[in-house]
Amino acid sequence: MSLNKVFLLGRVGKDPDIRHFETNSVANFPLATNERYRDKTGTLQERTDWHNIVVGGKLAKVVEDYVKKGTQIMIEGKIRTRKYESQGQDRYITEIITERFELLGRPQGGDNRTQQGLQDSADSFSSDETVDNGDIGDDLPF
Repeated sequence: MSLNKVFLLGRVGKDPDIRHFETNSVANFPLATNERYRDKTGTLQERTDWHNIVVGGKLAKVVEDYVKKGTQIMIEGKIRTRKYESQGQDRYITEIITERFELLGRPQGGDNRTQQGLQDSADSFSSDETVDNGDIGDDLPF
């Protein structure tokens, strides 16, 4: 038995990139998460990690309409690493494939128009659709 599940709570780093295809849409955006900790000297430090978020299907339309840079969002999904070729070299990218998300607040310094049509409380969106973001291949290490 195995489990691939991730929960992230953070802020969107830039306006989502939306790609429309004949039968589907995909939204991509970076999500920043922050962690505070004390170093060896006891000084409070903050570390920011950036995550590549992928949202497909009907959820991509919700992202297109309501998610902007600075939006606070909770993502539920799975981690996927895929291989692609760029300038003749193999490259790898790790992405979070979104299964469900909640909009938790307006963008910092945000525009009220961004949230038109949304309630003041958190709005949750989920999908049974899957996003095929490339073939991983048959050479898995297990």
